[in-house]
Amino acid sequence: MPETPASPTIFVLFGATGDLAARMVLPAFYTLAQKNLLPKEWRLIGNGRGDVAHEDFRAKVRESLGDDVEDAEWEAFSKNLLFAGGGFDETGPGSLLDVIRDVEDELDDEVQPNFIHYLAIPPVAFEPTAKALKKHGLTDHARVVFEKPYGTSPDDFRQLDATVHDALDEEQVFRIDHFLGKEATQNLHVLRFANQTFSTAWHGHHVAAVQIDVPETLDVANRAGFYDATGAMMDMVVTHLMQVAAEIAMEPPLSLDAQDLQDARESVIAAFRPLSPDDVVLGQFEGYRDLEGVADDSQTDTFCAVRLWVDTDRWHGVPFLLRSGKRLGVSEQRVSLVMKPVEGPLPQSDEPSTISLSLAGSGSVEADFVLKRPGAGIRLAHVRQTLELDRIEDADPLPPYVALLYDVLTGDRSLFTSSAGLEHAWRVADPVLKNKPTPQPYEPGSMGPAAADELAAPHGWLISGDGTDGKPQQ
Repeated sequence: MPETPASPTIFVLFGATGDLAARMVLPAFYTLAQKNLLPKEWRLIGNGRGDVAHEDFRAKVRESLGDDVEDAEWEAFSKNLLFAGGGFDETGPGSLLDVIRDVEDELDDEVQPNFIHYLAIPPVAFEPTAKALKKHGLTDHARVVFEKPYGTSPDDFRQLDATVHDALDEEQVFRIDHFLGKEATQNLHVLRFANQTFSTAWHGHHVAAVQIDVPETLDVANRAGFYDATGAMMDMVVTHLMQVAAEIAMEPPLSLDAQDLQDARESVIAAFRPLSPDDVVLGQFEGYRDLEGVADDSQTDTFCAVRLWVDTDRWHGVPFLLRSGKRLGVSEQRVSLVMKPVEGPLPQSDEPSTISLSLAGSGSVEADFVLKRPGAGIRLAHVRQTLELDRIEDADPLPPYVALLYDVLTGDRSLFTSSAGLEHAWRVADPVLKNKPTPQPYEPGSMGPAAADELAAPHGWLISGDGTDGKPQQ
């Protein structure tokens, strides 16, 4: 693990009183403090439109952390929390510059502090905030974290990216993707490149299909306005699942250094075939249009299933099946390689073997084995072996946002998406975004429109929602 920088660091959290900050970002900061992964001198300045006193902001942060907080730890943490209100845009910085000056006066004046600006704000505010950071001189010695989605269409992405690069160098930009920060996603590298068995199997010669499946039972009621302008395809498939597909499909990088990993991901995303409408099924759960903030005639997709083709020698002809949606029968986050049958004298099972990684929580690795059942004669047994990653000796898993924030702090861009990689992803999605299929209705609690099952033929989706999750359905 890289060392925490010694220089004082000032974190500015834009959107500090919002839902994302409360659920994900602020608890991640607290965990970093608990694990002694923050610099010796640091401050976190929350920013928002309202005028909130420092003590009131601290009370909001305390509430977001829940009940499992020790008084002594909270006292040490909370003294570093401040708030700067009055908004922040090109026309005026509110009180942010004044609060920053006060903090700089308190810190070691012999060392230039580093800045980390975290944009936990709606995507429409990314561009004006980037302009304001440049206008008010807050881009020197700074790294800027952009939440997803980074752009809402190919043209919008290019405009945003041009504005950001006018204010910042690419090395300063950290486009967060919490799926890349998951322990199991990172283990894809080690599982594949450090184990000869898996390294050999990681090829279209042996793999019949790849599934990246993230069904959710959750509704969108508390963020329906945002979701109705985005939808499942842009919220999950373009933003997250294509990046996970690149982790699986990439050629071995020269090393696991940040630049080599990014180069390998970008290279394989460039080989993703642009989507055809025949390879995409969109859905909308019944009752979605009744939610507050959703138009009565909304055509927003709450479900998306994609059959993606990767035009490299390794994966030519192997379908990558990506699926995500709201109000489905189960919640899962799983990457699976469906293996081809072994040619030989033994009879083959109707159910193919799989190599599977659960991305949920600390993650797990599962693999199927065909073994001789102990006893007289040759009787085959199909065994699934599971390794829970948090049970590995000396395991100390970090939640995705904690891991990614620490990487921003240390400047490690391995798990962040690059401008070029996102450009390729938008190119892949563009044909469907310009000619989107009509979302098909589906019953809440189901696994989406029946048409999505045809994309996964002949094996079917491994996650079925009927209690047999993890095995291909015939």
